[in-house]
Amino acid sequence: MSERPIDALDKAKGKKVFIKLKNTEEVTGTLKALDLHLNLWLEEAEIQGKEDKKKFNILLIRGDNILYASPV
Repeated sequence: MSERPIDALDKAKGKKVFIKLKNTEEVTGTLKALDLHLNLWLEEAEIQGKEDKKKFNILLIRGDNILYASPV
């Protein structure tokens, strides 16, 4: 059976991921959980915007805001 793209993220649980959002922000953090809608739960996350950087202990990203996501 061929592997689905979501399976690659499922294997990345507990590891660092890179996420590009539709609003051009970039997020990095440790992936803790995800669902079939690509809602992602990150810990020790960092959002890089155009002018500033924000850090979060826990961050939930709604799947429809994600342009792409990849294990680092």
